[in-house]
Formats: sequence, structure tokens, C-alpha cells
Amino acid sequence: MSATHEVTNQVPPLTGHDPIAGDAALAEACVRHADAATLASLTELGRVAGSEQAQEWGRVANENPPKLRTHDRYGHRVDEVEFHPYWHELMRTAVENGLAGAPWAASAAGDAHAHVRRAAGYIGWTQVEMGHACPITMTYAAVPALRATPELAARYEPGLTGTGYRFGLTDPSGKPGLIAGMGMTEKQGGSDVRVNTTRAVPRPDGSYALTGHKWFTSAPMSDLFLVLAQLDEGVSCFAVPRVLPDGTRNVFRLQRLKDKLGDRSNASSEVEFDGTTGWLVGEPGRGVPAIIEMVNTTRLDCVLGSAATIRAALTQAVHHARHRRAFGALLADQPLMTNVLADLAVESEAATALGMRLAAALDGGEQAFLRLAGAAAKFWVCKRTPTAVAEAMEVLGGNGYVEESGLPRLYRQAPLNSIWEGSGNVIALDVLRAMGRSSDSLAAVSAEIELARGVDGRFDQAVKRLHAELGDPEQLPLRARRIAGLLALCLQGSLLLRHAPAAVADAFCASRLGGDWGAVLGTLPAGQDVRAIIDRASVATA
Repeated sequence: MSATHEVTNQVPPLTGHDPIAGDAALAEACVRHADAATLASLTELGRVAGSEQAQEWGRVANENPPKLRTHDRYGHRVDEVEFHPYWHELMRTAVENGLAGAPWAASAAGDAHAHVRRAAGYIGWTQVEMGHACPITMTYAAVPALRATPELAARYEPGLTGTGYRFGLTDPSGKPGLIAGMGMTEKQGGSDVRVNTTRAVPRPDGSYALTGHKWFTSAPMSDLFLVLAQLDEGVSCFAVPRVLPDGTRNVFRLQRLKDKLGDRSNASSEVEFDGTTGWLVGEPGRGVPAIIEMVNTTRLDCVLGSAATIRAALTQAVHHARHRRAFGALLADQPLMTNVLADLAVESEAATALGMRLAAALDGGEQAFLRLAGAAAKFWVCKRTPTAVAEAMEVLGGNGYVEESGLPRLYRQAPLNSIWEGSGNVIALDVLRAMGRSSDSLAAVSAEIELARGVDGRFDQAVKRLHAELGDPEQLPLRARRIAGLLALCLQGSLLLRHAPAAVADAFCASRLGGDWGAVLGTLPAGQDVRAIIDRASVATA
């Protein structure tokens, strides 16, 4: 029999690259907002993130999702979730490299670039696997919320900011690091948390007994949760640990795990509280303002995680196109493909630049800027992610539709950050609230945009359109999405005009701001230096 199985024209594995230092846009943003030493401190994390071993961790953790154990063999409730060992490798790497709560301690100790460092590491590392980023993000975001109650912060912050990872339900005081989660959503309310029905009743010892049902509680094996419940004064926020200070387990009944589109490696659950012990965070009836500290920080990670997802898809697309031949030439040398790849690269760099600017604002205490820019970025960057990943999948053709390529996992993950912490309409309306309640926020974002005024006529016209959109207050809710998107585009344009190579900034303005952009990626107008853009987006492999 003649041999028929000869493998040719297949792309070599993408391993041995550094998704942090090897990403020009990310590395430059890290140095720009921090310094070269900050980037250098991420060298080992970048090496691991680009390794074949880490890719295997991500693949296997997703192919072996967590399992719920409600009872032990004797009929006792245990309410535990079992994860594949590779999940723990992903978590350990993230925590040990300071991607969870550690930046808050580093910042308090005088590190002026702690959050920029963490953002660069987060974008690079979560390209390996996004599901485990959920508890990493919630741990990061819990710290500023807990600070509303100093005694709770004193009890839990040392663990939340620690760089040790130890899985299991044990006394938090004996663990080298803690993981945090949140319990906001109920089945009748969704984003409308004011209609939550979970109740809290005060006890003589200063704690509260919580009773109710939470519809989405991610990472239920975390050590500590911020939970919303009703008091007579209204919705209030509570710190609810899985293990109480005396070492006994809190009542935390896991009803089932959610069967989700993506995020398969991470457990999301329904939880029943029945006299569950919690401690008040902030003031009674002020639960939404208390937990919004956590929500605003998790929204930053929605932007960073989406930027990471776009970048991971782009990296795969460019790598494939530079090795795969069709119709007598490499894909990367064919004009229409160069347009697609360059457009993807522009999308990726714009997302990365905006996400890193938000992290720098956190380091700089620019709360007014963060309030509005963070909401607009969350709306736009997260909305763009499914489109970008889908286009990258098409670059690989049928190979991209096969699980082994990794693109289907990215595609299933892509819509999540647009839903998490407020879906599109909620965030667009929040952009309007940020503009209306605080003139400081609009002034701070406008000042950032104005830094590039006069550099490019297309950008200047986009800024004029933005101001025009704000002209009729009665019609603002109807146009909230247009406003949020245009605001994010103007911010991205300002950043790229000031910091990106001319080829990238020109392509962005010509397409996103110049009115000559098609409904799909790969429609950059003629005259763009697409090869320079693609070269910048390429990563070196070992």
C-alpha cells in the first residue's frame, strides 16, 4: 500500500514565546507607565506563560471541569468542589507572581507601579487560560472594598494580599494566602440587586445571620465572599467566610454548578444561605456603595482580560499566517490577509493601551478618570472581543474551528467579560451616570483626550462628534451605547496618537475614526502600512 499520510504545510506549535516582553505594545505600555525594572520583574512569568507546559495546564483544566461534592460517603454535607491539579498550577502561578491581592500591599509599601506591573502580568498570563482569572480578579478587587471596615481589613487583608496559594477549607489565619469571591446576583434580580431577597439578621455578638439564595457565586471554594443581603435599612454588604474564626465551617450550601458556555475550568454555583454567618462591611443600607468598590476593580480586569483574549487570538493568527501556504504563497504575504491581520493588530494594541492606562490611573489615584474611563473601556473593549476572536479563527480556517487549535476555547470565553459585572446596557447607562454625577470624571477624561487634539484631523472630528452626541440630554439614554463606544474610541485614539508607531495610529484613525471602516475586520483603507503593523504584532518563538 502506498503511503498517503504525509504531513506538509502544517504550522509548527506556538511555544517558547514571551507574551509579556515579546508583545511590543504591552511591553512599551508597561515601561511608559512604570519603568524598565517593572517589566524586567515579569521575565519569569512571561517565560512560563509562553511555555508548552503552561499551555497544557490550560487545556487540561478546561477539559476536566470542576466537580461538585455536596455530601461525604456518610451523608454529611461537605459542599466542596474538586478541581483538576492543573487548575491549581494555574492558580498558584498567578498568586505567587502577584496577580491577586498583592499589589495593594506593594502599593502601601511604596511601590508606585504595583498595579501597572500587575496589569501587564495579568494580560500576559491569562492568555494561557482565562477561567482561573475569575477568582484571581475577585481576590484583587476585594481588598479596597474590605477597607471600608478596618477591623475586617485587619483580619483578612494580610491573607488576601499574600503570595502563597493553598487550596482547601481551613482556618484562614493559618493559610499563606486567601482567595475571595462575591455573591450579588439572585434569580429574580440580576443586575438589579436592590430587589434581592436574601435577609440578614443581627446577632448579639456583632455578626449577622444570612438566609437566602444566590443565583451566581463563582469560585465557591474561595475563603471569603462579599455578599449582599437586606437589612431594615436596605441592601447591605457582608463579609462571609467559608470557615469561621473558631475553625468550624460556615453554612454555605452548594446547590449545583452552572453549565456555562465558556469559563469551563472555573466553578460557578448556586448557593443557599441558612443562618450563614457574616460581618457587616461599611454601613447598614449602604451595601451597593460598599461593594461597588469591588465591582469597579473587577471591571478593570474585564478590560485587561478582554485585551488578553484579543491578543492571544491575534498571536495565533499571525503565527499561522506566517507558516501556512495557500495558492502558492504564505498567507501572510497575500494582500487581503495582511489587511485582516493588521486590523486585528490595531484592535489589540488599542485595547492594550487603554487597559494599561487604566491601571496607571489606579497607581496614580486618578479616581475621577477611572470612574468614567473604566466604564467606557469596559463597554467597548469587551464588546469588540468576540468579533476579534471570530476573525482570528477564520485566519486558521477549518483548523481554527478544531478544539486542538485553542481558538474555540477563546471564542467561548470571549463574550463573558461583556456580561460579567454589568452587561452592555448597564455599563452604557453607567457611563451616563459617571458623566452626570461628577463633572470631575468628565473633565478628567476630556483632559486625557485633549492631549492629542490637533495631531490628526480625523481624531479631532471624532472628538467633535462626541461633544455633539452629548448635546440633547433628553435623548441620552437612547444613545448611551453610541456615546460609550465613541468615548472609548476617542480615548484609544488619544493614546495611540501619542504613544504608538505612526503606522498603528494612522490605521486606527483612518478606520475607527475616519468613517471608512467596514462592518467587519480586514477593511482598512488603502495606503496603510499593514506590514509594519503586523511585524510589530509578531512574537518570537524559541
